[in-house]
Amino acid sequence: MKPSIVLVGRPNVGKSTLFNRLTRTRDALVADIPGLTRDRHYGHGRLGSKPYLVVDTGGFEPLARDGIVHQMARQTEQAIDEADVIVFLVDGRSGVTALDKEIANRLRRSGRPVLVAVNKAEGLSPGVVAADFHELGLGEPVAISAAHGEGVRALMELALEPLPEPLPEDGVGDSIRVAIVGRPNVGKSTMINALIGEERVIAFDQPGTTRDAIEVEFERGGRRYSLIDTAGLRRRGKVFETIEKFSVIKTLQAIEGAQVVVLVLDARQDISDQDAHIAAFIRESGRALVVAVNKWDGLEPYLREQIKAALESQLSFIDFARFHYVSALRGQGLETLFRSVDAAHQAATVNLPTPQLTRVLIDAVARQAPPRSGQFRPKLRYAHQGGRNPPLIVIHGNALDKVPESYRRYLEHAFREVFKLQGTPLQIQFNVSSNPFADRPAAEQNRRGQAPAARGRAAAAGSARPPPAARVAVKRKVPGRS
Repeated sequence: MKPSIVLVGRPNVGKSTLFNRLTRTRDALVADIPGLTRDRHYGHGRLGSKPYLVVDTGGFEPLARDGIVHQMARQTEQAIDEADVIVFLVDGRSGVTALDKEIANRLRRSGRPVLVAVNKAEGLSPGVVAADFHELGLGEPVAISAAHGEGVRALMELALEPLPEPLPEDGVGDSIRVAIVGRPNVGKSTMINALIGEERVIAFDQPGTTRDAIEVEFERGGRRYSLIDTAGLRRRGKVFETIEKFSVIKTLQAIEGAQVVVLVLDARQDISDQDAHIAAFIRESGRALVVAVNKWDGLEPYLREQIKAALESQLSFIDFARFHYVSALRGQGLETLFRSVDAAHQAATVNLPTPQLTRVLIDAVARQAPPRSGQFRPKLRYAHQGGRNPPLIVIHGNALDKVPESYRRYLEHAFREVFKLQGTPLQIQFNVSSNPFADRPAAEQNRRGQAPAARGRAAAAGSARPPPAARVAVKRKVPGRS
């Protein structure tokens, strides 16, 4: 198991910047705004042959007792309890603050190894900038610059030196990536906490609590999953803050990087245009989809029927997805929800043999041939698989550019029904066979072979011509006769 290195510090000291430096990614949002990070954010790093797990945390205020700051402190406390080594980040340009001393006292009681990293030390003498932080009583401070990478390697060498070499892990990289998306305050974080059985992400009754895309690794029924908690997506006209704009970008990237997307809807609110826009983006991205209608508990039967009718009407373009009516707060319906997640992932990554695809295509054409386009009727000859996640079926034939969209949908339903492709969009691509003589001169085409009608006309014309002079019969003279 990889050792866990937890980054702790007060707000705006550069924890997320150091996290991105250690993981060599841009997974954590970074801005000059205190309190940007709120949940625990896990990432993978490596120093030489030593891999490790690095954990980014929100600004730590140990004495907070209520509100979102208290929830952030609870997340940091849990990360501290799981840590193998704690890196305590402080701001070298601000000096020691009262909050730094409070955090130092809390870390001293944790019993975990602690390294003090004096950040923002670029351009300063390391000895001078670190001198004030000896009073924290946590050992020799290390001057670094997370933004420029100065001193970061030396810091990680100190952090990993006392830890044993981790054992190789089985099954790493085969987890199913599941993105949980939806409008703000529909219960995405509550659903993730209910699925994994702990308060892994902050679930607060305030829209916009989640700002970053937080990945949560867990195992269920012998399969590994990577759940991605995302920020709520509001209408474009409602997004004003720069941070929220970056959160929206991270959410869209999470959708495109996921294998299955769970779209969470609020049963106690009307289905909005924004819900439809999110569903349309998921479909256009080609992601497998499961819809979870949350807060279903306590609704009257007649209201439930109205909600189902509204969903069927307004979200008919994602009829390939399974709908589940759940209560994340009470944990109801989540077991069947994840069975649909597994089925959607299997459908999105299924292998479709060419003989079976072609047989289904021939049967579908036999039941209903494509409509004529002028004098010609498109001919669909054979099909094969061109890709997965989403499944792509490539059909070859003649005049396929004349196939209407309605017939494409007919073929899509035929393939989906036979191969049980529930939960994933299906793409059909038509490849038109080209005429090999299209670019050759007309005289060469006639020389290589005329059409039967043309050859018939030429024969008829030849029989009407008078015989050539060379073929006129001439009497032969017989010797002795006059």
